[in-house]
Amino acid sequence: MKLYRPFLLLLLFLSVANYAQNISDESVEYQILKSPKIQTEQSNRKFKVTVTSPYNLTADDVIAQSKKDFEAELKNYDKVVANSEVEYQKKLSNFEADVANAKAKFELESAEFKKLSMLERLTMTEQGKNPKLVTLTKPQYYKPIKPEYRDPNLNDYIIVNNSVLATQVNINGFSRDGNYADVLLDIQKLNFQDNAGQTFANQPTKLVVKVNGVEKVNTTFFQEFKFVSSSPSNNINKPLAEKNFLNDVIVAVNQYLNDTFGYQVLKTSVTLLSVKNKGSKYDDLEKANIYVSTNLKKLNPENETMTSAAMSGMQKGIDIWKSTLTKIDYKDKKSDFNAKIAEMIYFNLIRLNLALNAKVEAEKYLNEMQENMIYMNLSNDDKNSLEKIENEIYKK
Repeated sequence: MKLYRPFLLLLLFLSVANYAQNISDESVEYQILKSPKIQTEQSNRKFKVTVTSPYNLTADDVIAQSKKDFEAELKNYDKVVANSEVEYQKKLSNFEADVANAKAKFELESAEFKKLSMLERLTMTEQGKNPKLVTLTKPQYYKPIKPEYRDPNLNDYIIVNNSVLATQVNINGFSRDGNYADVLLDIQKLNFQDNAGQTFANQPTKLVVKVNGVEKVNTTFFQEFKFVSSSPSNNINKPLAEKNFLNDVIVAVNQYLNDTFGYQVLKTSVTLLSVKNKGSKYDDLEKANIYVSTNLKKLNPENETMTSAAMSGMQKGIDIWKSTLTKIDYKDKKSDFNAKIAEMIYFNLIRLNLALNAKVEAEKYLNEMQENMIYMNLSNDDKNSLEKIENEIYKK
């Protein structure tokens, strides 16, 4: 009896394992066109940019100013040398007095030290408190180096004007050969502010966008002071700091414009499930997985013909999934097409439709899955995945 019971358990285990499907997942990368908050017809995606700012600096301006500063330094050089000589003579005259004071102090401390007992002198000596003669170094004269001209580092300067700044403003999916979208950008002067030994700055920037003559955007950036450096403003390279701040302004404006109007091609991924095809029982499901995954990778938002062909290829896999759902026997765990297979297919259909931005279709399959969820033994990971899917479908 003791041998018979374990044998039955082993048979039961083998019987269940024989019907258990081995489900695996794969992350499939694809490209998708991110739609903006304000959509426009493709034929109207043309824009122009007008920028007003305090910037109107050329490389020639920077070089000319650098040469002017050098000439001023050179002209002032003799005066700098004379001042350095006077300062040296002052230190030299003070040196003799400092030496005499050091000797007098040492003699006074030595006399007081000798009055102490032997034990007290030993204790002070061990503690390094015994009198010591401070040896002073005689001042040396170093003549200031004569100025030499060096070309300025143009990377430290904001060598732009309004026309150049306008070319740095972009809307993905739009061309510059029209004014259906009229972008007006006003960048004010940068303001530095010191606070607790640190540098902050603001640069109020107003953005107005009119689409077909109707104002759609009127907002302002960088009114609040932002951290620039942990050093005070008089210790930083201000031209370079201003250049970096202006770059941040342009980046923020472009991000806002593209979130609002731009059509951006994004690379992303979706997780698809598949079942191990033992004994060719799941040939159709294996074909479906190949149809969907390979054609997802072929999606090209910039090529309508290629995308259309990829969508047709994916539909073959979707049709197989939908057809397989009609074969599901939810109450028979030993069935080749049981609730586990249904769970896999529903997850694929929901995720794929969300990936293709078809929320209505994704919600339809989510509702169908929920109707049959009583038969599904969802793992904690599956439950967490389903919760994320629901949040994505129902979020505003």
